[in-house]
Amino acid sequence: MEGNPIKFSIIIPAHNEEKYIGECLDSIMAAAAPYQNQVEIIVVLNRCTDGTEEIAQTYNCITLKNEDKNLSKIRNAGARIARGEIVITIDADTCMNKYLLRTVDQLLSTGVFIGGGVTGHFDRMSLGIMASVTTLSIPILLKYGWISVGIFWCYRRDFEAIGGFNEEMLMAEDCDFAKRLSAWGSRNNKMFGTIPFGMKTSARKFDKFGDWVLIKRPELISAYLKENVQKHADELYYDYED
Repeated sequence: MEGNPIKFSIIIPAHNEEKYIGECLDSIMAAAAPYQNQVEIIVVLNRCTDGTEEIAQTYNCITLKNEDKNLSKIRNAGARIARGEIVITIDADTCMNKYLLRTVDQLLSTGVFIGGGVTGHFDRMSLGIMASVTTLSIPILLKYGWISVGIFWCYRRDFEAIGGFNEEMLMAEDCDFAKRLSAWGSRNNKMFGTIPFGMKTSARKFDKFGDWVLIKRPELISAYLKENVQKHADELYYDYED
């Protein structure tokens, strides 16, 4: 990468993700093909005890160890060492399509967008998953407005201007980030954008907890909206193991 400006810094929080991160990194490599030597991948190794680090190193990723049980702190730790003009966040069990980086580049270069999110699909779908997602989406819409989450993308300067992710939150930090980025865009006469059909994400939590989990356990939706219920945050994110 020496002698070439870094255009994209892609940040991946990873807690024992050896089953998934290889496919995620393959998807990034495909999307990065038009940007040779202009993409850095930062894998934030969060309390990993498996082969995640070794897999990341085979892709020449930058690795950073982190012990926090807080996704905002984990993502922000990666952003602090980012050198790219554009910051992108993606989860280790998610894959971007091969056009995503090019689309982000094109949208930001218009000057119309402050950044945005991405929509996509699960690697499998069922009636239960659809019902669970819909049940969660309605209160999120009422609380945060019409936003897209998934993969986030924006200029690093704007990421820093809004303070990155809110480290006071254990859950729903993605919705909060989208809302604040959108508000920052409005102050600068720019729009929060959505890239449709730009990713595929794992349904593994539905595999583990059941497709109807958010119907059968409404306390999980309540915890998500309250943002700081440690017990459920640990269950769904920080102590989660396949």
